[in-house]
Amino acid sequence: MRRAWIPPSLMLLASFLLVGCSSKKSTNAMEPPVIDPANFVSVISNPYLPLTPGTVFRYEGTTDGRPEVSTVRVTHQTKRLLGVSCVVVADSVWVEEKLEEVTADWYAQDKDGNVWYFGEDSKAYENGQVVSTEGSWEAGVDGAQPGYVMKANPQVGESYRQEYYEDEAEDMAQVLGLQESITVPYGSHQNCLETKEWTPLEPGITEHKYYATGVGLLKVVTVEGGSDHSELVSVVTEGK
Repeated sequence: MRRAWIPPSLMLLASFLLVGCSSKKSTNAMEPPVIDPANFVSVISNPYLPLTPGTVFRYEGTTDGRPEVSTVRVTHQTKRLLGVSCVVVADSVWVEEKLEEVTADWYAQDKDGNVWYFGEDSKAYENGQVVSTEGSWEAGVDGAQPGYVMKANPQVGESYRQEYYEDEAEDMAQVLGLQESITVPYGSHQNCLETKEWTPLEPGITEHKYYATGVGLLKVVTVEGGSDHSELVSVVTEGK
């Protein structure tokens, strides 16, 4: 449950996204979202998750007590899924200076400003070799469904599904607060969004994430089932 590193554009989806998920049975009972490519735009400008091509975010922290560095690069590439043109975001994770994971995530924003998560191509590495693609999924393939990674107007208490691919990717999120004060190496930020994230595939593990308007993800902390954390260190802009 990394993420990652995640409308009411379609009000009929409210029942699909505004319920919690505590078992596989309840997850499978949810209706899939109806995706209309005409409801999506070409840029991701949500203030809590702006994904401008050429932007590179660097995070530092720990995983299982070991130092971790993650580089998240918003590329100029796109991938079409369910008829929607998605921005490709490349995430490379290094643990103790060794490459551990490389992921391509696919995001798109609807006209209301909600950012959707359409899947990921994830590769785990050991000694420079790919050893697993667990967690990979693609919206529209083998029953996989997209979900929200960031709402246009987050409301405290609301829950939503971020992704769904049975037994592989079933992350959920809930909005906890909108006025958090957070300090990370990148700076101090006010009125931050705080979310809780979990998955029924890993019971007993819960993360809190913090987002600043105009910046994006600031901090990730495992609050149950571990002590991993990651903080934003720098944001730079690259050319094509």
